[in-house]
Amino acid sequence: MSISIALQPVSWQRMAQGIDDVKQRLERAASALERLGVRYAVVGGNAVAAWVSRVDAAAVRNTRDVDILLRREDMEQARAALESAGFVHRRVASLGKAASMDVFLDGPDAKVRDAVHVLWAGEKAVPDAVESTPELGQTESAEGFELVPLEDLVRMKLISFRDKDRMHLRDLISVGLVDAEWPSRFPASLAQRLQVILEDPEG
Repeated sequence: MSISIALQPVSWQRMAQGIDDVKQRLERAASALERLGVRYAVVGGNAVAAWVSRVDAAAVRNTRDVDILLRREDMEQARAALESAGFVHRRVASLGKAASMDVFLDGPDAKVRDAVHVLWAGEKAVPDAVESTPELGQTESAEGFELVPLEDLVRMKLISFRDKDRMHLRDLISVGLVDAEWPSRFPASLAQRLQVILEDPEG
C-alpha cells in the first residue's frame, strides 16, 4: 500500500522530542501565568497523565494537548502573560462543533495542535454540553505547574465524553484512582456515563 505523504525516518529522538516539546510548552505557559499572578489549572490529557503517574508511571499516556482552565475575568491578564512568553492568541473553530475556542499558538507560524488551549471555568465548552466546566478552586501543586483536582478532572472528562475522554477515564480507572464509588459524586447525567465505563472498562 502506497502512502502519499512524506515520511521522516523512524527515530527515538523524534518521538522524545515531541514529548519534550509539550512539556516545555506547558511549563512556559504555567511560568508566565504565575509571574503575573494569574490563577489557572492544567487540565486535559496532561492532567490525566500527571494523576496516573502518581500511581503507576508505566500507565502514563502521552498527549500533545496543553489544556488550561482559566477564569473569564482573568482573560486580559492571562493574554498579557502568555504573549510575554511568545504565545499568540487566536480564536479557532472547535472541531465538529458550531463553536469557537481560545488558543495560544506557540509562535506566529505554529499549528493549532502546537498551542495552549483554554477552557473557561464555570462555562459550557460548547453550547450543547450537558454541564458547565468546574469553577477554578483549589489546585494541586505539581512540578512546574498547578494541577486540577482529580474530581474536577473526572467531571470535565464526563462532560466532554469524546473518544479520548473515555480513554482517559479508563486510564484513571485502571490505576485505581476512580472506582465504583465515584458515580455518586456526580449528577445523574454524568454518573450514568461513568457507570457505563466502570461496567465495561475494556469497551
